[in-house]
Amino acid sequence: MADLIFNAKKRETAGKGAARACRREGRIPAVIYGGKEAPVMISLDPVQVEKALDMAGLYSFDIDVNVDGKNYAVKCQDVQFHPVSDKAIHVDFLRK
Repeated sequence: MADLIFNAKKRETAGKGAARACRREGRIPAVIYGGKEAPVMISLDPVQVEKALDMAGLYSFDIDVNVDGKNYAVKCQDVQFHPVSDKAIHVDFLRK
């Protein structure tokens, strides 16, 4: 059973420009990798991410990420923060 559930949208392109475009839309770029499968680039709702960051033990939670009807069981590997505003700007998930 998952401790957290994120609803995500799939991103088609990777790279700095695509991540910046995602942030301009008001979403947080993220990636799901590992498990001998291809990485999946996604974007997350910033409200869900901020609520999850307020919880203690985020890195040890079992997380389900729903991407266009497909579920991924993941763990949070890393969160990158903006140096001035301290808002999350990128999230890495590792498949279990």
